Amino acid sequence: MRILLFLATNLAVVLVASFTLRLLGVDSYLAQQGMNYGSLLAFAAVFGFAGSLVSLLISKPMAKWSTRARVIDSPRTPAERWLVETVAELAKNAGIGMPEVAIFPAQQSNAFATGWNRNNSLVAVSEGLLSRFSKDEIRAVLGHEIGHVANGDMVTLALIQGVVNTFVIFASRVIGSLVDRVIFKNEDGHGIGFFVVSMIAEVVLGILASTIVFWFSRRREFRADIAGAQLAGRSAMISALARLKQESEVPDQMPDTLQAFGINRGARQGLAALFMTHPPLDERIAALKNAAA
Repeated sequence: MRILLFLATNLAVVLVASFTLRLLGVDSYLAQQGMNYGSLLAFAAVFGFAGSLVSLLISKPMAKWSTRARVIDSPRTPAERWLVETVAELAKNAGIGMPEVAIFPAQQSNAFATGWNRNNSLVAVSEGLLSRFSKDEIRAVLGHEIGHVANGDMVTLALIQGVVNTFVIFASRVIGSLVDRVIFKNEDGHGIGFFVVSMIAEVVLGILASTIVFWFSRRREFRADIAGAQLAGRSAMISALARLKQESEVPDQMPDTLQAFGINRGARQGLAALFMTHPPLDERIAALKNAAA
């Protein structure tokens, strides 16, 4: 959920910025100066990294809004008090600032953490996870999410996304310029072919290039699992993953959308596997057991 929200926000920011720049005539100005690849690359880097950093900075409010998460300012029940106290303890042990703690309405077992730095983050869990998981398992899930924060995964993700954005913006304009000149025979600046083709290329390349971000996300899950094991106990972390695997195999318990830890029912194969945000649960459980050995 954390990764998908970030990617969706980033794509929206980049597309809006690109469209605005076109309306302001920036692309036309660059065309009048000739296709200077050095200038184009600098332009792409500035707006590519700006898009990813804006997405990072608004990641918390976007997550709250999109999941309808309720931040626990003052615990109303013993369960909420335990949740806040557990997050505080784990955050202290991980060496990060106290995150905001939230619960969001979803019957699927789900949890995520987001935020622009280690000391300004959000940890949220679903109502379904709180109702079905044991306290040890919930603690392990919280440790996993806090591990993401402590490892700086969102910041690293933003930097990687900035590089990806730079490539997408640069390549889409080169493709648009080539199509405009070769197919539409436009030698005087950029015509409508450039604007249409470059916009389409930006969307397509943005989706394809996101596989790099998904690969990074899958690698970081193993580190977050280790962090959860260190903070809450290895057996509890393995038990939490096993519970997620058990729920993922129940047809009505976890629908074919990315749910807890970004997992859906079964392991994807072939091209679809490139768009998975998380490794298969069996691999994660095996990695923890091998680490214990």
